[in-house]
Amino acid sequence: MRIAFLGTGRMGTELALRLLPVHELTVWNRTRSRTQRLANAGAQVADTAAEAVAGADAVVTSLFGPSAVRETVIDPGLIPDGVPWLDTSTVSPADAEAFAAAVPTYVAVPVVGTLGPARAGKLGVYVGTRDAVLRERAVDLARPWADPDRLHGVDTPAKAAAGKLLANLALAVSAEGLREALALGDACELEPAETLDMLQSTGLAFIAGMKGPFVRGERDSADGDFTVDAIAKDTGLMLDAAGIDLPAVRAARSSLEHEQQAGRGSYDFSAILRPQG
Repeated sequence: MRIAFLGTGRMGTELALRLLPVHELTVWNRTRSRTQRLANAGAQVADTAAEAVAGADAVVTSLFGPSAVRETVIDPGLIPDGVPWLDTSTVSPADAEAFAAAVPTYVAVPVVGTLGPARAGKLGVYVGTRDAVLRERAVDLARPWADPDRLHGVDTPAKAAAGKLLANLALAVSAEGLREALALGDACELEPAETLDMLQSTGLAFIAGMKGPFVRGERDSADGDFTVDAIAKDTGLMLDAAGIDLPAVRAARSSLEHEQQAGRGSYDFSAILRPQG
C-alpha cells in the first residue's frame, strides 16, 4: 500500500519504521529534520501534509494530541474521500467521536507502550470504528506494531480512545505511587535501590522495574522514552473526559507540572522521581 504517515516524533518514527518493510511510505513532520531516520530507511519525505496524502491508499497520523489533529487534518479537510485514516494520536473519547463525525473513514488506533515495545512490534493497540469492514482493514495494517495478544478491535472510536487513557492513567498513577514510595523509603533511611527491591513483591513492581534504571542513575531522564509533556497532556485529557474529580490523577498531574515549570517537560516522566527537597 501507499501510506502517508504524518507525525514522526519518537513514537511515530518507530511505528513508521515497522511499516516500511511491507509498504511504500511518504512521511511528513512539521519539523523536517525529524523525518531523517525514515528518509535514510527508504521513505519518501513530503514538504507538506497535503503533498504526503496525495495518492495515498491510507493515512496514518501520530500527532501530539487533539489540537494537533484538528490543525493538521480536520481544519484543512486533509483526508481524501474514501481513504482510511488511522489515528494513533492520544485523544479523548469525545475527540475521537468528533473526528469520526468529520471524516467517515476515521479509525482511532491508539498504541499502548513505550519505545522498546514499539521497536519490537509488541505494543498494545486498540482499533476503534463502527465500520466492521474498515476495522478489519485497520487491524491488518496495525499488525506490525502489535503483540498479537494485545491487538484489540472495538466497535467505536470512543472505546479505543478510552482504552489508551486507561492505560496511561495506570502509568501516571503508579509513577506517582513510586514517587511517594521513594519519599517514604527515604524517610525510613532506605537507599532508593533498597526501596525498589522491596517493591518487587507489591503492586508497584511494574513501574519500579520500568523506571528503576532512572532511579538508580543507570539512565538519564533527559533522554528517556515518554516525556513529561506528553503524559501531562494525557492526564488533562483524563480529567476532562471523566467529568469528576480523579484525585490520584490530579496528584500525578501536579508532580508533572512541577517538572514542566522547572524546564524538564522534554525529559522522560521518570523526572518526577527525582529526590524532593
